[in-house]
Amino acid sequence: MEANKEIKDVEMEVVKSPEEEQKELLNLLLADIKQNVINLEKAVDNIETRFITRVLRTFPNIRRRLTDVALAKIINIHVPQDDPSKAVLLKYIGKETESMELDQESNDKNQSKTYLPEVETYLCLLVLIYLHDKKEYEKGAELSSNYIERIISFNRRTMDMLAAKFYFYYSRFFELTNRLSSIRTTLLAAQRTTALRHDNESQATILNLLLRNYLYYNLVEQADKLVLKTTFPEEASNDQFARYMLYLGRIKAIQLDYTSANRYLLQAIRKAPQSSKTVGFLQAANKLSIIVQILMGEIPAKSVFKQPELKKSLEPYFHITQAVRVGDLTKFKETLNKYTSVFRADHTYTLILRLRHNVIKTGIRMISLSYSRISLRDICHKLQLDSEEDAEYIIAKAIRDGVIDATINHEEGYMKSKEIVDIYSTNEPQEAFNECITFCLNLRNESVKAMRFPSNAYRKELASAKEIDDEERKLAKEIEDGELDDDSMDGDY
Repeated sequence: MEANKEIKDVEMEVVKSPEEEQKELLNLLLADIKQNVINLEKAVDNIETRFITRVLRTFPNIRRRLTDVALAKIINIHVPQDDPSKAVLLKYIGKETESMELDQESNDKNQSKTYLPEVETYLCLLVLIYLHDKKEYEKGAELSSNYIERIISFNRRTMDMLAAKFYFYYSRFFELTNRLSSIRTTLLAAQRTTALRHDNESQATILNLLLRNYLYYNLVEQADKLVLKTTFPEEASNDQFARYMLYLGRIKAIQLDYTSANRYLLQAIRKAPQSSKTVGFLQAANKLSIIVQILMGEIPAKSVFKQPELKKSLEPYFHITQAVRVGDLTKFKETLNKYTSVFRADHTYTLILRLRHNVIKTGIRMISLSYSRISLRDICHKLQLDSEEDAEYIIAKAIRDGVIDATINHEEGYMKSKEIVDIYSTNEPQEAFNECITFCLNLRNESVKAMRFPSNAYRKELASAKEIDDEERKLAKEIEDGELDDDSMDGDY
């Protein structure tokens, strides 16, 4: 009992005050950022981008712990006293008048080391992330706008991934301040520059930002022209490729090319990381994919709507899908009126308006399967159409499109369905089989492209294989010449 009491007394003594805890957290944050600065210096010295990747992976962890006090101390430690960017960065976090006390050893180290552009960009990114989280969008737009020319001027491959992240926040701040059109010229110039420098990551990021810029203002034709005149770099990350596929899917869906749109959207969903951090992207891609599938005449699987992270956001689209599946025009109109604000916020409202024809087609198909003969007046009543002439026109179009197999008697005003034929006597099974084969071939081709091999590793294998081949030839020649006897051959083994 006495031993337990002593342990409890020791534990009580170890409890730290809030000020000490805050100081310890600040020191840990400074240590993490110092390690990132060291990694950036290693990347420059060794020309290795893997150190840059390590730094970028720490952004989510550091982002949650950033404060104005921590940023001020970081800037004072790592930015030289005579550098003009120091006062600028301190001004945007509201610490321009605060002087931080540094020991002489830290000052000597900073003066002896060169202030690298990678470190400068990294610290600027930390300030931009802090301003973004504090919702100080005007300050963020101003800082990124002042720094963009300096970013473009750097032609260093170790800057590529940091520059790509900077371009993203540059566009994001102007989008949040409703001034996205004002940076389009700058992004176009940056896109040309990165393409000439073979900066694949920045090129992919800027291309996606330009597509987002055009689609934000519904400039679909300009976005399509940009896609036709540019090439997305194959070496870009999966995140950027997934975004590119999403924008292509949206463009093709607006242009009525639903087959291509569905293919692009499926690739976007598959390429996107399946984690809690990408739920927003997956929601947007699945919403658009559901509408495109319905416009193609297909009904999405129920498993899509039952995913835990997507279930709530896809509820309006589930009701729309149900209305289309049963061909209930009344339910479709009620759902559309109820969730109009949601569909407009998701930028799918205009696509959903096109579904009215699909609802009517589905209703006609169900009527043709249920009735061998039905009057046009009854069809108008069931589908809530305005007149028999409208019903006749819609039925004629459905017959021409192959939705139903029926005939119209214009004189007596009724539709007569033909007998259901064997589906295997039609081309439908062949078309379905062809789709499966196409999907498997595309999956195989993508898998081959995704494979990575060590650069120049095959040359060592070729060299060793060539040496072995030369030795075998030399040995065979010596045997033919009779220079080797049985004793000498045994001695080699």
